[in-house]
Amino acid sequence: MSQAGLVKKLIPQTNEFERMPVPEAHLKGSKSFLGMFLGEHTAGTEFVIGPLFVAHGVGAVDLILGLVIGNLLAVLSWGLVTAPIATAKRMTLYYQLERITGKNLVRWYNLVNALMFCFLAGSMIAVSATAVGIPFDLKMPSLNDWLPQTFGWVITVFLMGAVITFVAIQGYNQVSKFANIMSPWMILVFLAAGIVGLSQLGVTSFESLGTIAQEIIWNGIPLPGMSRFSIWHIIFFAWFCNMAMHIGMSDLTILRYAKNWTSGFTVFAGLFLGHFIAWIASGILYASFLQANSGSQEFAPGQIAYQTLGIAGAVCVIIAGWTTANPTIYRAGLALQGIFPKVPTWKITSIVGIITSLAACFPALVMKLLDFVAIYGLLLMPMGAVIFADFYLAKKIGFRAEACLANKTNFNFPAFLSWVVTLVFCLGLNQIYGVEIFFLGLPGWFLAVLIFITLSKIYYPIKNPSST
Repeated sequence: MSQAGLVKKLIPQTNEFERMPVPEAHLKGSKSFLGMFLGEHTAGTEFVIGPLFVAHGVGAVDLILGLVIGNLLAVLSWGLVTAPIATAKRMTLYYQLERITGKNLVRWYNLVNALMFCFLAGSMIAVSATAVGIPFDLKMPSLNDWLPQTFGWVITVFLMGAVITFVAIQGYNQVSKFANIMSPWMILVFLAAGIVGLSQLGVTSFESLGTIAQEIIWNGIPLPGMSRFSIWHIIFFAWFCNMAMHIGMSDLTILRYAKNWTSGFTVFAGLFLGHFIAWIASGILYASFLQANSGSQEFAPGQIAYQTLGIAGAVCVIIAGWTTANPTIYRAGLALQGIFPKVPTWKITSIVGIITSLAACFPALVMKLLDFVAIYGLLLMPMGAVIFADFYLAKKIGFRAEACLANKTNFNFPAFLSWVVTLVFCLGLNQIYGVEIFFLGLPGWFLAVLIFITLSKIYYPIKNPSST
């Protein structure tokens, strides 16, 4: 068999409709998105975020209330803001943004977007590697590690990256199918982990549950070197940890396949069965780990899960990292496809997989995951605000929608200033006034919308509204 024939057999020539609306024959019902969201949000990040909440000393009541409020706000953001645009336009984020901002600006956005996705997927590969390395007695990273400690860690990461990238190359259908198969099992493992972890901590009744939760697990005392989290940290983190996906509009790429905009609300399963339950369960696991390994600085999700649930826990960590890395690498591939439209998607995705695997070698991606996802969302959020304003407000305020497509230009100055000024504003709030990064997304989003609609009214006015 020739090399071309082998590639064709192993890598199907999928059509991901990168530069056209998804045809009706390829639309999918809510069940497809239910499994996708459940798999993506019951994932490797959950084995990191839950323990980091414990490390940051959040209180038990603050955690529960914060998760309920923050996750509900996130569901509403997906269902009421992102999904209606996705099903109306049925285009990828990247092509839709190109029609608004022009090719010259969207190339830079796509590059930033792809790199952020690579780093996020890399952190998930690293999470899976902490479980894969258990049988080989691989040295695990600690809370303060930034660089790879052993050659074995690098080899493990690259092997995981190769397998995950191969699945992502198969296209959206295979990514979605994998998530649908794996996500129900992972939810059960998280539940089991929480129950077993509570037993190891000495919970024998509802009364003891409340006492241990508030005095041992989420006791309000941060670990050495960690800042203390309040209920506001939890609310805004739960809402904006996926800011790039909802108000940042990255999930336009996924939800464009939905038959109805109400499929956006299926993210409820991912956030309340995934984030809510999984963050609590993994926090319990970490508290149990700390109790059994007093003074340990090791922070390896695979080892933490293995100590409580044995092989099932380790396997769950592997699969959990996988189900997040898969769609993330898929999205990163589509982002780079916007820069190199003539290169086949599978080749682009392969390059993404290599970059992702290189990033995964650095444990700092896992140790600083809370800060990273906040920065990542913040960088991409202004362009989501631009898409929101273009879709919902252009006709009402009186400026031309999809201005670069309509005017046959390659650069949208209002969009450029919205992006740059918003980021400078957020940086100033953080550096000058000490506003933590978790709280910058909301004021930043409103500022980006305001700048875009004000300048678009000047640069791209509708001279004859009746013609639209």
